[in-house]
Amino acid sequence: MKGKFSTGLLLYKFQDSQIRFFLVHPGGPFFVRKDEGWWTVPKGEVEEDEDELSAAKREFFEETGYLPEGQFILLDPIRQKGGKTVKCWAVEGTIDPDAISSNHFEIEWPPRSGTRRSFPEVDRAGWFTLEEAKQKINVMQVSFLEQLVSILETKEE
Repeated sequence: MKGKFSTGLLLYKFQDSQIRFFLVHPGGPFFVRKDEGWWTVPKGEVEEDEDELSAAKREFFEETGYLPEGQFILLDPIRQKGGKTVKCWAVEGTIDPDAISSNHFEIEWPPRSGTRRSFPEVDRAGWFTLEEAKQKINVMQVSFLEQLVSILETKEE
């Protein structure tokens, strides 16, 4: 794929006979007070000559400190409002959201201050029901949740 392109993983589990989705909140000063509509699947850009699923796993690990294993289910890609295409796989697994460990990035903060500060790529994570996840996740990524639910319902039949 050409242009702005990322890959990610949608981790899910079943708890109390309900599906739960693992989402992350972006770190850094711009997102501190932003909540609903700003959470996302752990994702990032594919490096040159990198396999797309391998990139999704690497990004998940960089943002959480956890490397999921299992049967990866390819979902239909989405295009976010900014034009970036996101390709995503779903995989069943579990992770403690309070124990994530994220890479950091450095920016000048406050702007034009000459001071550089380090921030985590991801500052929070959590497990959410379908309805909660639909409120938290970037609106363009709701499709990932709905696709997975549809796929899992089809497998039950």
